Amino acid sequence: MNIRDALKLYVIPDRRIGAPRSIEEQAALAIDGGATLIQLREKEMNGRELYETACRLSSLCRSRGAVFVVNDRLDIALASRAHGVHLGKEDLPVSVARKIVPAGFLIGATAHSIEEGRAAEEQGADYVGIGAVFPTGTKNVVSVIGVDGIRAIRKALSLPSVAIGGISEGNAAEVLSAGVDGIAVVSAVVGRPDIAGAARRLAETVFSGKP
Repeated sequence: MNIRDALKLYVIPDRRIGAPRSIEEQAALAIDGGATLIQLREKEMNGRELYETACRLSSLCRSRGAVFVVNDRLDIALASRAHGVHLGKEDLPVSVARKIVPAGFLIGATAHSIEEGRAAEEQGADYVGIGAVFPTGTKNVVSVIGVDGIRAIRKALSLPSVAIGGISEGNAAEVLSAGVDGIAVVSAVVGRPDIAGAARRLAETVFSGKP
């Protein structure tokens, strides 16, 4: 699976939002519905718990044909045989991570602006996560840049890109019209009673380009 295809439907399980389902169950149901990439982003887990969860998700994703990345923690990503890592501006610099990882290992970076996107590109990122598009309750958001902001950043870069932040069934098509390769979601999939069904509906929008 190439990077642009992998970014189509990027799902981030969440222990709180997806309860009582486990992270692994959320991920499996999302993949059943068409998720192409799963990111592990659990900042309150200790290192051992994060590693063990990452190993289970890595095995699940590899067996189901989905891509798996770990947020922030390059050590956990490498130890769990994840396909990649996603790094924020407070994490290890992309340029340093690139020197450590094996060939073919994906490095994603966050871009809230054209400047951050260009820096990620120059440092060797494989893709950028652009946002936040809309207000979201799943993460502290410094600024909301809207669809026009997504479009401006995407046009300034040649890297594959995924939009994140407050994306739902109702606005996914509008976000995709900005030219990003895919959408990243939390609540819109794992916060729904029917996770597989929610993922399936978003996948239909992503792959058809229509609402």
